[in-house]
Amino acid sequence: MSLERTLSYQFIQKTKLSFTTLGVREIYLESAPPYKSYPQVEKIELKLRDIPEKGNFFQILSKRRSNRKYRKRPLSLEEISLLCFAAQGITAQAGFYLLRTAPSAGALYPVETYLAVNYSEEIPSGIYHLEVRSFVLEKLMEGNFGKILRDLALGQAFFEAASCVFIWSAVLRRTLSKYGERGLRYIFMDVAHICQNVLLAAEALHLKACPVGAFLDEEINEFLGLDGKEETVIYMATIGK
Repeated sequence: MSLERTLSYQFIQKTKLSFTTLGVREIYLESAPPYKSYPQVEKIELKLRDIPEKGNFFQILSKRRSNRKYRKRPLSLEEISLLCFAAQGITAQAGFYLLRTAPSAGALYPVETYLAVNYSEEIPSGIYHLEVRSFVLEKLMEGNFGKILRDLALGQAFFEAASCVFIWSAVLRRTLSKYGERGLRYIFMDVAHICQNVLLAAEALHLKACPVGAFLDEEINEFLGLDGKEETVIYMATIGK
């Protein structure tokens, strides 16, 4: 099979920009709400004291490696708070826009962060949603779901031993409504920025981390209660000690 016949190649070709295609859309979409929250659920306030000095940035870069060997040890509330801040912490406001630690095309922030806490000293095991405006974790389910996530991640055993698992979804309309089909490129860039922030924060905290792109899409969407259309899981990362 030639490269030109693959969906990947066709997507790249059809979403290229040129002077003749600028502003041309096949489909116009309405946008989606800029923030997501679960107002009726229990919330756990994340706490940031002074941002700690955690070594030279370039040393942290040089040490970053994907690590899949964990010891089922708990994370503290402070450690989880710092990891969440690295992912999508608010750092400034420009008019309506709440700017964050990771960049986003058009400041649209289509990525939502979910957290599976398996082992923590201060946060009950469960599935949480990060509500960025209030910087709280919203509890969606209680329990240790390491084995379920292992199965959803194609049997990757280290999900069971990870202290926590970051799960990122995309609310597609937030970006596609402005940028059309090319916006899908930006969404994957956005989540990559977020994930790299978390990986570097983990290294700074002397934790181990591993990004994961292999999982059963429909099954993990169903597990989180997502429809897989308006919002769908696109990336994960395990964190452990």
